[in-house]
Amino acid sequence: MTDPVIIGSERSEAGLPAGMAVLRAGGSALDAVEAALLLCEDNLADHYVGTGGLPNARGEVELDASVMVGSTRAFGAVAAVRGYPHPISVARAVMERLPQHALLVGEGAELFAAECGFTTAELLTEEARKAWHDALSVTEESVEGENTRAGSGDIAYRLAALELVKRLAPHEGPWGTINVLALDESGELVVGVSTSGYPWKYPGRVGDSAIAGAGNYCDLRHGGAACTGRGELSIRATGARVVVDRLAAGDDPETACAAMLADAATLPDTFRAELRTLALTPDGRHGGAAGQAGSTYSVMTTADQEVRFLPRRAVGPA
Repeated sequence: MTDPVIIGSERSEAGLPAGMAVLRAGGSALDAVEAALLLCEDNLADHYVGTGGLPNARGEVELDASVMVGSTRAFGAVAAVRGYPHPISVARAVMERLPQHALLVGEGAELFAAECGFTTAELLTEEARKAWHDALSVTEESVEGENTRAGSGDIAYRLAALELVKRLAPHEGPWGTINVLALDESGELVVGVSTSGYPWKYPGRVGDSAIAGAGNYCDLRHGGAACTGRGELSIRATGARVVVDRLAAGDDPETACAAMLADAATLPDTFRAELRTLALTPDGRHGGAAGQAGSTYSVMTTADQEVRFLPRRAVGPA
């Protein structure tokens, strides 16, 4: 029997205790990941996922999510979904109820969610709308939203966003994905990802969170990984898959995460911003890396009564 463990990115602490409760009761890693992310998506204080997520350049909240099961590498995802507050559950439904497909987007994802009986909700809260509007000014804060300093890419992104907002006439009125990775007592490993994506993004933009091998990858033979931050970089670097490949080659989780970030840092990107990653292995080892010092991730085991916060390895620009 495997000792269960659940880990998550920044702000996953809103849901990790619920996920661990599932695991303690002998539940599956899939149920634990969904339970944890549901609470994160419902956390109105978090403007990077679910209800209250920051909107696109038109002022509309579009959500992405995915889930992947390590033993089968089954994958389900949705992207650019509007009006459904729990994209992680819709992504799971794609995997389980529509196995001939792996990814649904936009109107098709919304149609499927309606067919499955998921309820709709207003996703744009007044607080999120105000934060989205006020943050358009160019500041020294990063777009990414994890209390990190801005780089030239953050400033370039804000300026480009301003141009989009002017063109698309947003309604009157800092992005960050959540990853949850769980290992259950049967030895199953599952990775889930949920996000509202970049604020002010072009409508229909899909980042790495809904793409297998980019923001999410899980293979029970070696481990699972997930990414947060600059999704376009993770797509180009096939971030999560590279981390799992490094685990397969013998790297420990932290080293595997750091190696991927070092590789991604070599890619030219006018809009460069921080990228982060986490990994969990079938034997319960875990670790993470980030582009700046001071970053953490969350973890709970069956022995933990509260969420613990562990440091990620800092990997500076190339």
